[in-house]
Amino acid sequence: MKKKYSYAGLGVIIIIFGIIVMPKIFDRMNNGEVVEGDRLNKEGAKRPEKESPEVGYLELNGKKRKAPEFEFIDQHGDTISNEDYLGKVYVVEFFFTTCPTICPVMSENLVEVQDELEEFKDDFGVASFTIDPEHDTPEVLAEYANHYGITNPNWHLLTGEKDKIYELANAGFQTYAGEDPDVQGGFVHSGMFALIDQDGYIRSRKDRFGNPLIYYRGFVKRNKSVLEGEEEPQIDMLIEDIKTLL
Repeated sequence: MKKKYSYAGLGVIIIIFGIIVMPKIFDRMNNGEVVEGDRLNKEGAKRPEKESPEVGYLELNGKKRKAPEFEFIDQHGDTISNEDYLGKVYVVEFFFTTCPTICPVMSENLVEVQDELEEFKDDFGVASFTIDPEHDTPEVLAEYANHYGITNPNWHLLTGEKDKIYELANAGFQTYAGEDPDVQGGFVHSGMFALIDQDGYIRSRKDRFGNPLIYYRGFVKRNKSVLEGEEEPQIDMLIEDIKTLL
């Protein structure tokens, strides 16, 4: 008889549990408060929304790297320096107007960035340095800007002394640029984009190991179908990181 009473008591407990607790569980499931959240989160909170990407700093000897100083002439004949970009997030590239290979892709990508960030045009800019300043005069750069639809008031196509531009590219940003008569167009450059924040620091998305990617692939067309072994586009990543900094 004791066993019968024990089973009866257990049945009563199960019924009470079902009446009181189960409706709460179903209510939580309907509200998206999943069991996994209780197991993995000590506070039993809901899963967070998608987090913004972490845009790290580049460091040299433990110090955050600032973009090097510069001063050149833009497509309007105005003198532009790094001081003109303070308070703005901007992208740096090295190109030349007669480039037959990657520069057109780079320019098209940056115009897409410009258009995507139209609402931030007062706080976003681009610094495009020609590596063929003997040909790329302010007048030539103005025609190039008009051809590609460059409208952002903070997008300056810059020209000046060749040695200073090459020093800025190679020693300053450490992204290669140089002359080579054996290649199409007579010049070589990395085709990478550097991202600079409002305080003049070089910034970059971090990889899954927490290391900065350094620069972004400007030479790979946005939304390109990638075949095995090819490098993937990073323009959407760049836009996300610009928005994060803004």
